[in-house]
Amino acid sequence: MLRFVVHRHSATRLHFDLRLEYGGVLKSWAVPKGLPEKSGIKRLAVETEDHALSYIGFEGVIPEGQYGAGTVEVWDSGRYEAESWAKDKIVVEFKGGKLTGRYTLVRFGDKNWLMLKLKEK
Repeated sequence: MLRFVVHRHSATRLHFDLRLEYGGVLKSWAVPKGLPEKSGIKRLAVETEDHALSYIGFEGVIPEGQYGAGTVEVWDSGRYEAESWAKDKIVVEFKGGKLTGRYTLVRFGDKNWLMLKLKEK
């Protein structure tokens, strides 16, 4: 199983950053309205640059004038299992402290994805 982290990021606007360990990096999405807690709820997830694996435990303040300036806290972390990982659709099962269950990310633009919590099998 691979690792994930969700950062609560108080930058220009409060948002959450979903980061999935994959291919030697942390694949990353900014989720402005928070991760969906129930099935049927859709959330915009904007793909951002990959981060180094060492960033998985990062917490702290990014100084003013730097990209992403603001406070970063670990909201949740744990392991995940990739059920499928394709160019335009990812299905994973999270096993974290807060984030649990099956989720999908579906691309609908260049960097825009929808994140949904799936109903249990």
